[in-house]
Amino acid sequence: MRILLLAPDLLAESLALQLTAADESLEVMLRPEQLAGHPALVIWSLDRVISLTAIEREARRLQERWQPAPLLLLLPADLSLDRDQILSLPAAGLLQNADLATLQQAVTTVLGGGRVVDVNPVEAGSSTAASAPMGLGQWLLVSGLQQISQDLQMIEALLMPPPADPLLRFLLEGRRRELAAARSLLLWIWGPLQLGLQDAVPLTTTHDRSAPVESASVAITLRERNAIAVWGAIRSRLDGSVQAGLSNATGSLLALEGLNPERRRQLLLALLQQLDLVLARLRGSDGDPVQSGAWAELQPELRRQALTAMAGSYVRLPREGTLLPVAESLLGEADLSAVDEELPDPSRMLTPLLVDQPVLVNGQLLPADDPRALLQLESLVSNWLVRTAELISAELLDACGAWPELRRYLLGERYLATRELERLRNQLNTQWRWEAWIERPVQLYESRRVLFQLRQGRIEPLQLTEPRDRELNQLGWWQRQVALLLETRDALAPQVQALVQRIGDLAVVLLTQVVGRAIGLIGRGIAQGMGRSLGRG
Repeated sequence: MRILLLAPDLLAESLALQLTAADESLEVMLRPEQLAGHPALVIWSLDRVISLTAIEREARRLQERWQPAPLLLLLPADLSLDRDQILSLPAAGLLQNADLATLQQAVTTVLGGGRVVDVNPVEAGSSTAASAPMGLGQWLLVSGLQQISQDLQMIEALLMPPPADPLLRFLLEGRRRELAAARSLLLWIWGPLQLGLQDAVPLTTTHDRSAPVESASVAITLRERNAIAVWGAIRSRLDGSVQAGLSNATGSLLALEGLNPERRRQLLLALLQQLDLVLARLRGSDGDPVQSGAWAELQPELRRQALTAMAGSYVRLPREGTLLPVAESLLGEADLSAVDEELPDPSRMLTPLLVDQPVLVNGQLLPADDPRALLQLESLVSNWLVRTAELISAELLDACGAWPELRRYLLGERYLATRELERLRNQLNTQWRWEAWIERPVQLYESRRVLFQLRQGRIEPLQLTEPRDRELNQLGWWQRQVALLLETRDALAPQVQALVQRIGDLAVVLLTQVVGRAIGLIGRGIAQGMGRSLGRG
């Protein structure tokens, strides 16, 4: 099998010897003139990247010349490009600073018709760009928000792990809530008056509702380039994130936090397994599963099966002197037919995974096996996973409130006490009402949607901007008043800004033209009087 290797002379000879030594069936050519026909694979090794546009143009030329041979790009380690820029390169394989074993596996995968991505891009926001000078008010606001973010980071570091002293922990958590509330209040009041503020404020706190910093590494391997292989890669990545253990980095309280870490892991893995079964079942059906209602009809049964797998089919616990099956009792009491209104349209997640339909990413229709499309599908699946687990966890917390013996089996050690469990439930109810009455109308009016994604053992928020006019029109009376209040604030913000500017200009005129001249005249008169007195003396 012939491979065309384009690389600097010494590196090309070394790689050719290593590849042929590992696999004798490979024949590596270092120059296009040595080829009698088309190669089976083109490997292009870059020692440095000067222009991303030039690399994209040359990669397309190579693909057009040696079509249908796939292209495997070897990128240098010191690559100052972000994730989206690297993933946009037109190649079946992207390897950055790869060793020989990784390269050999990538060659085998790409030759078999798959796709390989293993890069370590720079973190989002690491590059510095020149910004316009800020005014005094905006500078004070930005510096204040930066100080709040630094204090939040310090408190988060002190709370991981939480201190043993309950009083110290109570003080730190209270201080964290105060700082978060102060930051939200500043952005709420002064946000419309400070143009471009969101680009100027670094949002680096762990419990921030803004988009998190992108993960530094992306490793994706697809044996085949179809919907089944894409779902297999997504499930493998999510399974690894769940197995690593989950921490809450969403900035809000989650019902999942009340569960024992082992039960939390089992619940998420059971949901992944049930989703796999549902996708396999929907692939054999005709028609759109969303339009026909098949997806919505399967949700309650999917949750029941996941709950049974997590609780255990044969586990029995005492309740009021009688041994009862846990799974059966929970299924009889829990309401698993609730609907999370913040879940996006399920067709965006299901259609690419069922019929291999292209995915719309940043205005581009990309195949589902494209790394950018796969990462977006992974975000949608992880959001469904976390939000579905939240619905089940809320029912479990309610069941534990009426079944004390169940707490040791399902909940964490902290929530064994009745007071702590009731406090958690009350906080969740209060948070749900606040989000439903205040935050959701704001998000709908601003066309924002918050997704929960699993990444490196953390549940992180991801904010998307998408039209939500239909949901906005379906709001109740109170939520409509919140949206109307936002619209009024946006309408009055320019007038308030102009009024503040006029008052400032008037103050400058008064201080310079009136008060300043008056002080000057008084000083001049005093100086003249002192001069005359000295002359007479």
